[in-house]
Amino acid sequence: MEQYRVPTDQVQFSWRRLDRFQKWAMITTIATYFLIFVGGIVRASGAGLGCPDWPKCFGYWIPPASADMIAQHGFDASQFNPTLMWIEYINRLIGMLIGFFLLITTYLMLRHYRKSKRVFWSILGALALTLFQGWLGGKVVHLELEGWIVTLHMVLALVIVGLLLYATVCAFFPNGRPIANVPADRRTVARWGQVLVGFGLVQLTLGALVRGHIDDVSSKMNIPRSDWVSQVGITDPLHRTGALIFTIAILAATYAIVHNRNLHPWIHRTAWIASGLVLTQVAAGIGLAYGALPPPLQAIHLIVGSLLIGCLMTLVLLAYRLPVNAKTSNEAFVQVAEASH
Repeated sequence: MEQYRVPTDQVQFSWRRLDRFQKWAMITTIATYFLIFVGGIVRASGAGLGCPDWPKCFGYWIPPASADMIAQHGFDASQFNPTLMWIEYINRLIGMLIGFFLLITTYLMLRHYRKSKRVFWSILGALALTLFQGWLGGKVVHLELEGWIVTLHMVLALVIVGLLLYATVCAFFPNGRPIANVPADRRTVARWGQVLVGFGLVQLTLGALVRGHIDDVSSKMNIPRSDWVSQVGITDPLHRTGALIFTIAILAATYAIVHNRNLHPWIHRTAWIASGLVLTQVAAGIGLAYGALPPPLQAIHLIVGSLLIGCLMTLVLLAYRLPVNAKTSNEAFVQVAEASH
């Protein structure tokens, strides 16, 4: 199994020193997050049905140039909106590109990390779920953006991100250890991180349901945009209350982590990032609630929430996987380098 190797006389993080699998795993993870952001733009702009069929677009593999071209495939000319059509089509192209990225990552995993069960199964799981996600995307269009399936589509994307993050961290730090051998303070961080990840997924699901209810309200009720949220029902108050609890919990966890000098600097930094993301998320949520749901904030709210979940997942993984005796980033890489010889 090819592992991360770095000279012990000059230990520092460098992209050039990553092996090909680590590079592609990181690229694929970042690209998946970019796709989530693009999906947020699709949702916020109302472009989900910009191409009303799947996998083609108005019956064409390449989007038609005019409304006249769609009549021969049985579509109403009133459905044709070039802007929304291209937003959705680009979303599909990016999804297909990420599928190829994941195939490359899988190939490199089979070449260099197939003996690592954690990396092997997480990458294969991500690949299988990505294939299912492509099929599910077609069902989302077929069911005309029903709230439950859009929510499932979003949650599944985060599961894929989680698997990619897990594989990447395990490739960086391949020498695992029994949980009992992890220092008590790190186990505490990991367990609280797991609770926060679970809470965050509930919050994300509630937020997706709120968005689904808003779509129903906007299409069925002739009321001002600023009044849409008030018609959602109990889901929105639950989401707001959960957001308050979630924010306080993350800020409290960050305070405890950064005041523990025995924890690795990467754990400190990850906690700080989580706090920054949750505060950004709260600001975006307030802007959505009191600003008549501006589309740019909708996309920001989605991607920041997704990044926050990924950040908390990373916190858990670092707590379990970082070398036990490393106090600095350099020491962590030294121990990985020594273990690989």
